[in-house]
Amino acid sequence: MKIICIGRNYADHAKEFNNDVPEKPIFFFKPDTSIITRNRPFFYPDFSEEIHFETEIVLKISRLGKNIAPKFAHRYYREFTLGIDLTARDRQKECKKNGWPWEIAKGFEGSAPIGRFVPVEDYDDIHKLNFHLNINDEQAQKGNTADMIFSFEDIIAYVSQFLTLKMGDLIFTGTPAGVGPVKINDRLTGYVENKKLIDFRVK
Repeated sequence: MKIICIGRNYADHAKEFNNDVPEKPIFFFKPDTSIITRNRPFFYPDFSEEIHFETEIVLKISRLGKNIAPKFAHRYYREFTLGIDLTARDRQKECKKNGWPWEIAKGFEGSAPIGRFVPVEDYDDIHKLNFHLNINDEQAQKGNTADMIFSFEDIIAYVSQFLTLKMGDLIFTGTPAGVGPVKINDRLTGYVENKKLIDFRVK
């Protein structure tokens, strides 16, 4: 299973970090050991003092595909969920400063909690989905998939030029503006159109 993450896919998020808006999807990977399922807790690592949440819609690939045309890309996923791309921001800043890869900041153990998957057909238009994250019952971040720079189909078509997508692969499709820190004892609950898909604690 591959975990593919799309960076800078909401213009407002790119701007909040003074990054250029990309002309093509930017992607990176997380290892399978980064996944947390079934609302298990995230344990705050001792190598960082600045873990940030990034709330994202996550697609699950449902069939094998390579060099997928955009017009057929919708056939390659049937379920999605909400995921949190947890980022060691202090480590990321260090990597950026030194021109190092970011795996240490993005791919650490437990850095990708995901919620329960729901069928695409449960929603009228997944390209106009509202989603939000609460921390301790207070809204911390919100977004709508209509604001994505690259659609789900754009992402699948682009990534599949470079690698074969397999059943069960996950694609984190990018985060909107409003990312921020988590701390020990926080409770994170994530919603898509007011349906709760993820609920876990930081320990």
